[in-house]
Amino acid sequence: MRADFEIILDWIQPDSRVLDMGCGDGTLLDILQKQRSVKAYGLEIDSANIARCVASGVNVIQQDLNKGVDNFDDAAFDTVVMTQALQTVRRPDRLLDEMLRVGRETIITFPNFGYWPIRAYLMTRGRMPVSKTLPYTWYNSPNIHLCTFHDFESLCRRKQIKIINRTVVDHKHRVGIGSRLFPNLLGEVAIYRVTK
Repeated sequence: MRADFEIILDWIQPDSRVLDMGCGDGTLLDILQKQRSVKAYGLEIDSANIARCVASGVNVIQQDLNKGVDNFDDAAFDTVVMTQALQTVRRPDRLLDEMLRVGRETIITFPNFGYWPIRAYLMTRGRMPVSKTLPYTWYNSPNIHLCTFHDFESLCRRKQIKIINRTVVDHKHRVGIGSRLFPNLLGEVAIYRVTK
């Protein structure tokens, strides 16, 4: 299991209701169903990933997150999860509001654009970086709103969103001393747990 999934697994209560926005092939939801007995639903736009979810027994709805989640009631879920997808939506600020409307808590992961190799790449090459975490070139990238940890935390303060937990990991999803001491510089991926 991916290390970031292990962190997320620890933050989700057994027998709770979970919505995974941008669930991909449903791997995380499958793990949560088996290990936490959650009532899980996923939202996904890609047909191939939807087929994988169905084959794994994951409840999935085909939905474009850019159009919101008006089809869900307030507080319909205990936890709403979004792994590595916040930076791909048109209005992450509005989607964050929606996530906290339909869920009591939200767990979000995203790549840190302030990570030192990305800074060095920009400084030395003068071009948008390509890395394992950000493997696309500027013209074919689904990542349209890249941010740093500081940017995300500033948004949370502005929206009066409480950060319950924050874990900063490297590209292998491991926690290290460097990412603890200097998270915005030495952390590659952020894992946040937030609430209103």
